[in-house]
Amino acid sequence: MRIICLGAESLGARSAACLVESGSRRILIDPGVALGPRRCGLPPHPREQEASRSIRSDICDAAARATDIVVSHYHGDHVPLAHPDPSQIAIADIPLRTGVHFWCKGPDGLSRQSQARRDDLVRCWGPAAAQPAEGRGDHILCCSPPVPHGIPYGRGGAVMMTCITDENERFVHASDIQLLNDEAIDQICRWRPTVVFASGPPLSITAIHQEERESAAARARTVLRFAHTLILDHHLLRSAEGRFWLRDTAEGKGGRIVSAAEFMGRIPLLLEASRARLYQEEPAGS
Repeated sequence: MRIICLGAESLGARSAACLVESGSRRILIDPGVALGPRRCGLPPHPREQEASRSIRSDICDAAARATDIVVSHYHGDHVPLAHPDPSQIAIADIPLRTGVHFWCKGPDGLSRQSQARRDDLVRCWGPAAAQPAEGRGDHILCCSPPVPHGIPYGRGGAVMMTCITDENERFVHASDIQLLNDEAIDQICRWRPTVVFASGPPLSITAIHQEERESAAARARTVLRFAHTLILDHHLLRSAEGRFWLRDTAEGKGGRIVSAAEFMGRIPLLLEASRARLYQEEPAGS
């Protein structure tokens, strides 16, 4: 099995896109990217825009080879859109192989906006994308029932996790669980994965309390009872504080906890977290 992190905050833009190669299967998960519209009162820096273009290109290249496409939920950093902003991916720009198999989250629990985005995908990709994937799968790929997007019963709704098995390796893509609910962690542990990619807690949001941060760290340690590698990124690394949380949580553990960039052998590039500094050091238009 080969796991390729295509997009993540540590790779320069909001995304959790992955390509998993297993035998003859090429499974593209969450083919979306976006930029935070405002941070510190500032729009995305040109370096962020450059990163989003690079991730967008990599996702489209992966889509052209994909035998399967998974959509965990319909937020704009996880899915191509009918009407994207300049940092996002247009549905029409996603090249599809003949016979590609779709595993898309169903309509249950979607907001009006997410339902509209799902409808857009179905219109473009056809009725094969309309069948809810939750709880379905085959001998390689299986999809979880809906689990909370972060805090249970929060505004984020629900997401769908994906488990991919290749002989003795098992990869779980846990999307936007944020390590803030036990339901998702229980399902991940039942799968007994070797590698997990998940969003860490959104430390840039002041509503996240110390108790929730500590509970998220405890859930990370629970996952490492089974997995030898836990990739934590996305919401977590929208702030510089996320790197310290990642380091402290990883310290002294049996398995390794890394960012998506580190998993790919690259130096983390936390551009959104550094936006104010970037504008000071590299003013736009200079």
